[in-house]
Amino acid sequence: MASVADTLSLDQIKRAREVVADVARDTQVIGSRYLSRTTGGVIALKAENLQRTGSFKLRGALNKIASLDPSVKGVITASAGNHGQSLAYAARARGLTATIFMPERAALSKIAAAEESGAEVVFYADSLEACVDAARERAEAESLAFVHPFDDIAVVAGQATIGLELLEEVPDLSRVLVPVGGGGLAAGIAAAIKESRAGVEVIGIQSHCLLADGIAVKRPGEITGPLLERLLDELVSVDQDAIADAIMLLLERTKLVVEGAGAVGVAALRQGLIEPAESGTTVVVLSGGNIDTGVLADLARHHETERGRRLRIFTKIPDEPGSLAALLTCLGDGGANLIDVDHVREGVGLAVSETGVELVIETRGPEHAKRLLKLMQNRGYKPDVLS
Repeated sequence: MASVADTLSLDQIKRAREVVADVARDTQVIGSRYLSRTTGGVIALKAENLQRTGSFKLRGALNKIASLDPSVKGVITASAGNHGQSLAYAARARGLTATIFMPERAALSKIAAAEESGAEVVFYADSLEACVDAARERAEAESLAFVHPFDDIAVVAGQATIGLELLEEVPDLSRVLVPVGGGGLAAGIAAAIKESRAGVEVIGIQSHCLLADGIAVKRPGEITGPLLERLLDELVSVDQDAIADAIMLLLERTKLVVEGAGAVGVAALRQGLIEPAESGTTVVVLSGGNIDTGVLADLARHHETERGRRLRIFTKIPDEPGSLAALLTCLGDGGANLIDVDHVREGVGLAVSETGVELVIETRGPEHAKRLLKLMQNRGYKPDVLS
C-alpha cells in the first residue's frame, strides 16, 4: 500500500487527538452477542452516536477550528445537520460565532441542536451542494472562516482520531465498517488504521436514501475521493428497508438510538452484503444518533406491523348499544392491546342495521395475532386484516 503521508500523516492525526481531547469523548466499543450469533463472526459497535452532539462530526470541527488564525471571530458552513450542530457546539466551546446553511429538508432535531448552541441557521435550497456554494459566498462577504463538512484535511484528521481509538480498544481488530457520504469519516479512519497496522480491512457503506440523510452526498470531495480510492478495501450500498431494520434492531437489541446514516454498517451485515472477518473482531462504526423522534416513531410502527405485532383490522358489528363494548371485550379476552378505534360508516358495504369498525391493536407476535383473529371469528365477527 502506498503511504498516505503526502496527504494525511499519522503525526497529523495524533496531534488532532490531542487538540480535541478536552471536548470530544473517547467513545465506547460495545460487543454485540446478537449480531455475532446471527452473522457468524465477532461483531462490536463503535458508539459514536454517544459522542457529544450525537455524532463523530465534533472531532473534525474542533480540529479545524484549532487550525484557524487566532484573528478569526466566526465560522460558517453548510450541513445536512450533524456537521452543522457539531461546528456550532465546537465554536461555542472556543468562543467563536457560527453560521450554518442547511437544506430545507434538514432533520428538525439537528436544526434545534444547532440553534441551541447559539448558531445562526440559514435554510437554503434543497441540496447540500447549493448550501456549500451559498456559505462560501457569505464567508467571503463577511470575512468568516468557511469549514467544509468533509473536504478539508483538518476535518479529516479530526475524524481519523476514531481510528486511533479503535486500534487501542480492539487488540484483534480485523475489519471496520464505516459509513461513507462525503468521505471524511471513512478516509480518516482508514488512514489512521492503515498507517498504524497492516492487515486491517476498512469497508465503506453508502446509501442515497432520505432515511440516511447524513450521508446523502452525491460524491466524495477532491481531498477525500482519492483517499477513499486508495484506502478502502471495498465499497457497498444498502437500501432504505435494510437501514430501517438496522435502526430498530439496534434499538431493541442494544438499546442504542442510531440515525439512518449511522446504521448502514449494521444494515450491510444484515443484508449479507458484507461478511464478518474470519478471525478477529469486526467493528461497525455507528456514526451518529440524531434521528427525529417522529421518524423513529414511524419506523417503530412499521416495524411492529412487519413483525406481526401490530394489526389494522376492519369488521362489522350491529348498530345498536353495547355492540362496540362486546367487540372490545372480545379483544381484551384475547390479550390484545387496543391502540385506536374508529367507526366507519361510509365507503364500505353495510346493511342498514350495521356499522363498520376499524381497529389498530398490538399483539405479542404472529402466533398471538392468529389466535386473536380465530377468537373473533368464533364469536361471530368477520375480521379483515388491512395492510
